[in-house]
Amino acid sequence: MCTVCGCSEGEAKVEGQAIRPYQAHSHALIQGKFPHTHAAHEHTHTHSEQDTHDYGQGAARAHAPGMTQARMVQIEQDILGKNNQYAQQNRQYFASKAILALNLVSSPGSGKTTLLTETLQRLHGKLPLAVIEGDQQTNHDAERIRATGVPALQINTGKGCHLDAHMVGHALESLSLANGGLLFIENVGNLVCPAAFDLGEAHKVVILSVTEGEDKPLKYPDMFHAADIMLLNKVDLLPYLKFDVQQCEDYARRVNPNIKILHVSATSGEGMETWLAWLMQQRSGLVAQHLNALEQQVQALRNSLQL
Repeated sequence: MCTVCGCSEGEAKVEGQAIRPYQAHSHALIQGKFPHTHAAHEHTHTHSEQDTHDYGQGAARAHAPGMTQARMVQIEQDILGKNNQYAQQNRQYFASKAILALNLVSSPGSGKTTLLTETLQRLHGKLPLAVIEGDQQTNHDAERIRATGVPALQINTGKGCHLDAHMVGHALESLSLANGGLLFIENVGNLVCPAAFDLGEAHKVVILSVTEGEDKPLKYPDMFHAADIMLLNKVDLLPYLKFDVQQCEDYARRVNPNIKILHVSATSGEGMETWLAWLMQQRSGLVAQHLNALEQQVQALRNSLQL
């Protein structure tokens, strides 16, 4: 897992400007083949009768050659602890401006960016919008977003496989967000590591394409457990695929009984109005909370002044 390998060290950039890393750790690059022995590390994977090697055993639920489970757990706690501090700062910033921030996560090729651009086109002019784009390289997706008229800022993670709260915080310094707006954070295409990293968002939104297979929620349970809503995307292709929608939904709810599931297609428009209605409902609730908090502050001030 990336919390122990240091895959993103010194690589991340916001609009081409390097981000100073907050965690100094790295891993050795091993060239060529080397013999696999168990003498130097804990043997934490199991071998089943079906010849499945399970490296998810042990306290860390991961494996790194030459590193004990205890050390891996400590490193992960340190990294995630620091990330959570930055995430809380981001969350406080969003709350202060009544901004609804959503973390869009999926595997590569799920249609996430196409769905996002269609969403932006339908919402454009109705409320303030902004996007933070995360990719290992290029600014292609940010350019696609800007073509809709919505401001977008590109984060390139280099070797990193996910965004973190520190990167997002740097992006927020350069991105003008209006009060009561909607911020979409499109994460790097990856159903593993983004699950562990809180960005300060209100909700994780996981996008699953019907072209990927209905068992994705079981294969990548951490992500579907962390998400509040799943968008089953590209449903216009269902007539041409052997995809069991009910089985997929059952798998998702087995991992996360409370997950909300919507069927959408940016191509046909199916489900888009329901998706937009959910977005507006979440925003309205957040704005109402913000106004209520302001009213309480005003009342407290009145009381202190004995007005």
